[in-house]
Amino acid sequence: MAARSWLGLGLMLAGLTLGLAGGREGGRADAQPSPSGPGRPIPPAGAPVHGMPKGWRFTWPKGDPVKGRGVFQKFECHSCHEVRGESFPTPSDAGRAGPELSGMGALHSPEFFAEAIINPGAVIERGRGYAAADGSSKMPSYGDALTLQETIDLVAFLRQLRPPAGPARGHGAHTTH
Repeated sequence: MAARSWLGLGLMLAGLTLGLAGGREGGRADAQPSPSGPGRPIPPAGAPVHGMPKGWRFTWPKGDPVKGRGVFQKFECHSCHEVRGESFPTPSDAGRAGPELSGMGALHSPEFFAEAIINPGAVIERGRGYAAADGSSKMPSYGDALTLQETIDLVAFLRQLRPPAGPARGHGAHTTH
């Protein structure tokens, strides 16, 4: 009788082991897909596999345009950028002037503005006076100067800008093609 108990216990453990091992591949909710493709390391057995969720897209945080206006003032962005309809001082050095910003809010995504602030050399409009003699952007990078929250708020401020009624004036008035 003792032999039958050990045999039964052994079969039960073997079944449990096979059941657990098969659960990974058997369509269970906790089953993880196997990574495939060259250069991808194979994780240890039982380790979850992570990857980019299908359809994932970066969602830019909302930000506070009022705080963003304060960031614009704090970093003296108005020394190079005119903003029609705002009470900022007019840019005094035409050689450093960037585009007029009041019409930009409706034209660009938040990600575009963020890149222009953090990595201004990524996109330079040639022939508009925004490139330095060496072809780089005249605008300095603010990636190390701004906090993440200041960047989010500054982008919110730029996104809500709209041109005032009336004709465009000043250097760098932005037009679309």
